[in-house]
Amino acid sequence: MRHKILIPTDFSKNATKALWYALELYKNDYCNFYLLNAFTAKSNTIEDLMSMEPKTKLYESRKLESENGLAKVYDMIATSDYINPKHHFNVISVFNTPIKAIKDLVEKRDIEMIVMGTKGETYSNATVFSSTAIYVMEKVRNCPIIVVPQNAKSAMPKEIVFPTSYKTHYKRRELYYLIDITEKSEATIIILHISKETELSKDQKENKQLLEEILEDTNHKSHFLSHNWIETAINIFVDSRDSDMVAFINKKHAFFGSILTNPLVKNISFQSKVPILVMHDLRN
Repeated sequence: MRHKILIPTDFSKNATKALWYALELYKNDYCNFYLLNAFTAKSNTIEDLMSMEPKTKLYESRKLESENGLAKVYDMIATSDYINPKHHFNVISVFNTPIKAIKDLVEKRDIEMIVMGTKGETYSNATVFSSTAIYVMEKVRNCPIIVVPQNAKSAMPKEIVFPTSYKTHYKRRELYYLIDITEKSEATIIILHISKETELSKDQKENKQLLEEILEDTNHKSHFLSHNWIETAINIFVDSRDSDMVAFINKKHAFFGSILTNPLVKNISFQSKVPILVMHDLRN
């Protein structure tokens, strides 16, 4: 069975980085890659939006830009040293907002993983994530996503940090993609528990045991950090070990709540160079 991997692109350097990262990560798997570009008016003025009807000059111009951009991406892959008969590429240009286009394609093509850049063509050092990346990580809850920063390593991950409070239990199916990536890259999962309390409660001990049972066939280790601030502790840990990826379960009302809300996002310094795998609580 072929994996179905969606790679949204706005033709930026970061989007190209995410593409090459996905090709490397899935190099040994049969995959259908969907290269998606969504086009719309360049501004949100009512006049421009009303001019974007099919067959209008503005619509056809933006459509041509999108199709030409995708053709260049495809040509870049075809003319590079990259050769992989296991990989098949589909280019898709749609008139829509990027967020809506991504959600629609995930549903229609039964996409199992999204790989995208943290920022797009409006790259800014003042923000960690683009608004599109944040929305997809938070709201596209039926599909995991890997967000890849421009400065990420191109090699397969060898150490994946998985922060947890042990205050909620996990389901095996929620961690399927973490386990899959760990196995395909021969990586080690570092289960990172961050807390002011050094002792685990009875429920935490049970949740810890369950997590270890789920990960029993993987290479994994447990670490504990006593710290008041979760984002600071993760930053210190990832930077000190030069870890290759951070994985989260985006559980509502637990640990981070929604991990990507304002304070945490603004203070995650490691995200400038470390990809994040965001999975979702399947019970929400």
